[in-house]
Amino acid sequence: MKISARNQFKGKVVSLEKGAVNAVVSIDIGAGNIITSTISLAAAQELQLEVGKEAYAVIKATSVMVGVE
Repeated sequence: MKISARNQFKGKVVSLEKGAVNAVVSIDIGAGNIITSTISLAAAQELQLEVGKEAYAVIKATSVMVGVE
């Protein structure tokens, strides 16, 4: 599969919390960096995600907002 997103990080699933509708997955991409994402429960099941499995965090965004008080 080829995708247009340039920010692709390979890692291992270190946490998977399944809710009624969504799942929160955390992927360790190395060097102490963990990316966490909320995805649909259906997507998590389709991808057969489980702790210890290799996965990619793919980030495609047109903007990132940062704010301070």
